[in-house]
Amino acid sequence: GREKETEALAQSQGKAVYATWHQRVIFHGRHLAHKNLTVMVSQSRDGEYAVRLLNLFGHKIVRGSSTRGGSQALKELTQKIKEGGRGGILADGPLGPARVAKIGAVIMAHEAQVPLIPLIWGVDRCWILNSWDRFLIPKPFARIVICYTEPIWIPPSVGRKELESYRRLLEERLNQGTRWCDTHFGPERPWRKVKEKGQIEVGPLDLSSSQKDSQDF
Repeated sequence: GREKETEALAQSQGKAVYATWHQRVIFHGRHLAHKNLTVMVSQSRDGEYAVRLLNLFGHKIVRGSSTRGGSQALKELTQKIKEGGRGGILADGPLGPARVAKIGAVIMAHEAQVPLIPLIWGVDRCWILNSWDRFLIPKPFARIVICYTEPIWIPPSVGRKELESYRRLLEERLNQGTRWCDTHFGPERPWRKVKEKGQIEVGPLDLSSSQKDSQDF
């Protein structure tokens, strides 16, 4: 929870890497506005929209992704974190696969020696786009619940090959947090545009609203 985040930030002199799923990025721009993040955003057309939104909330931007300029952007963002900043990254990148974490967030947290904080939210009422990850947009006056999972610390002695276990841990914690947030209001939200390997799309589109311990949008 937030207590663990507070403890982690105290240990790292306020430095951290925040990671979330692409499907749920839209609310984090506002929710994390007071944290003064530098966020990695892809160089795609969709990335341009994200830049405008993030700039509205005062976030700094570095441009890059797994397919274009990602290596340089990762180095730039890692350096900013080492200098005392906080980084934000989409764990599954701009193109997915949905809810499968890439290694970038883990590399940054390891090299900067800061906590990696998985962060996710759920909502009672939203629009669900027909995109690759079924992007969520909260409706006006919807209620939102936010989950800060246990921060991930990666020892400096860990080698590059061993980072894979931390990537899996990030993925696991984000998925657990996502399910917890969604089931706070009802069934799990859909997150695949099409069937994959015989698996059906997760969750119905019409969910009933719910109740308590959430935040007004």
